[in-house]
Amino acid sequence: MRDIVENVAAWMDDRANNAIEPGSDLPAFDTPLLGCASGADPLFERIKADIGPEFYWTPLDAYRLAFPEEAPAPEELRVISWVLPQTAHTRAAHRKAGPMPSIEWSRARHFGEMVNRGLRLFMVELLESRGVNAVAPVMLPTWGRAMSRRYGFASMWSERHTAHVCGLGTFGHCDGLITPVGKAVRLGSVVARMEMETTPRPYSKHNEWCLRVSKGVCKACIKRCPAGAISESGHDKVKCKDYIRGVTGPFVESDQLGFRVNSCGLCQAGTPCESRNPSAPKEKKLEEVG
Repeated sequence: MRDIVENVAAWMDDRANNAIEPGSDLPAFDTPLLGCASGADPLFERIKADIGPEFYWTPLDAYRLAFPEEAPAPEELRVISWVLPQTAHTRAAHRKAGPMPSIEWSRARHFGEMVNRGLRLFMVELLESRGVNAVAPVMLPTWGRAMSRRYGFASMWSERHTAHVCGLGTFGHCDGLITPVGKAVRLGSVVARMEMETTPRPYSKHNEWCLRVSKGVCKACIKRCPAGAISESGHDKVKCKDYIRGVTGPFVESDQLGFRVNSCGLCQAGTPCESRNPSAPKEKKLEEVG
C-alpha cells in the first residue's frame, strides 16, 4: 500500500492533474488518504442486503462486470478507497456561504470531480502496468442509480459506503462520511484482483464519529441546511435533491460558472466535523506539548 500511496501523492502534486480549475495554480484537493478492504469483507454483503440486493454491487459483482471471463473468489479481490480533502481555501470560503454555495465549492464540485475521475483512471492504469486487473465501479457503463425500497434513490456502488468498509470513516447525521480529515471531502475507489494488506476499521458502529451519536449533542448540519432537508430525524434526500436541482444548480449556472453544477455541500463546512473527526481527542499544539 505504501508504494500506491506514494504514487497517488505524486500524481496529485502535479497541478496538471489536481487543480481547482484548468490552468489554476491552486489544488482542488489536499493530499489523499487511502484505505483497503478485502472483497470478502462481510460488510459489503450486509450493505448490499440493506440498500438493495436486487441492484447494489459487491466488489465481486463490479469486478465480474468488468472482467466476465474471470471467476475470482471474493477473497482474491481488494478494494482501494480514497478520501480527497477539500483545501483550507475552499473550506474557508464555503464556511461563510449560504444559502447558496461558494464559487470555490462549485469549482471543486465540478472540476474536482474531474480530478477524481482522472485519479480513478490513473489507479487502474497503475495497477494494470503491474499486471493487475482493476476497475473503478462508478466508471462502468452499467453503473447508475436505482430505487431502494428502504432508502429511495440510491447508487449501484456507493463511494461513501465503500470508504466506510475500507476504514476511512463513519456516517454523520446528514449522511455525509466523517473521515479522519473531516466531512468536506470527495471519495473514489477501485476494485482489483491482487494481494494487499487491509486497513483495520477503527470503529464498530456506522455512525460513531458523529457528535450526535458519540456525545448526544450538535445540530450544526441541521442549521447549515438552507433547504430544511436535515432535521432531528435525519436527512431527507428528496428535499436535498430538489433544492440542488431547482435552486443551487441554476444559481451556479447564472451567477458563477456559466453552466449547471449540482453544487451545495453547505452541511460539509461550518460544522465541527468539517475537517476532522470531532469525536477524537484534539491534537495538542506544539507549544502545549513543549
